[in-house]
Amino acid sequence: MIKLDHMAMYVHDLENMKNFFVRFFSAQANQMYYNLKTGLRTYFLTFADGSRLEIMNRPEVLIQEKEMFPSGYTHIAFSVGSKEVVDDLTHILRNNGYTVISGPRKTGDGYYESCIQGPENNLIEITE
Repeated sequence: MIKLDHMAMYVHDLENMKNFFVRFFSAQANQMYYNLKTGLRTYFLTFADGSRLEIMNRPEVLIQEKEMFPSGYTHIAFSVGSKEVVDDLTHILRNNGYTVISGPRKTGDGYYESCIQGPENNLIEITE
């Protein structure tokens, strides 16, 4: 059986990103790993279903302007269990200053979702 173990992303503000996922998506963070030789700092964030996101920072990480439709990985999607939770979490995130890109709405392919612009302009999809 093949299963996706985790996704990883470089971030500029490691602590802010960790706190965002812990606060709004109930992630559990491990103890930060720090490599003194390279300056790499990482957290593994584990979500209720066991899925994991690794957030990483190192001194040479570049801040790049994020385009709305870049090639490559474009968003992280979280299934929250119901339309009501999609609505509630979207509302909470909006009230905390995050931009809602779309939704909540039912998409043409049958998903009920919203998409927000999280810290560092990363797109986060919230689905039922």
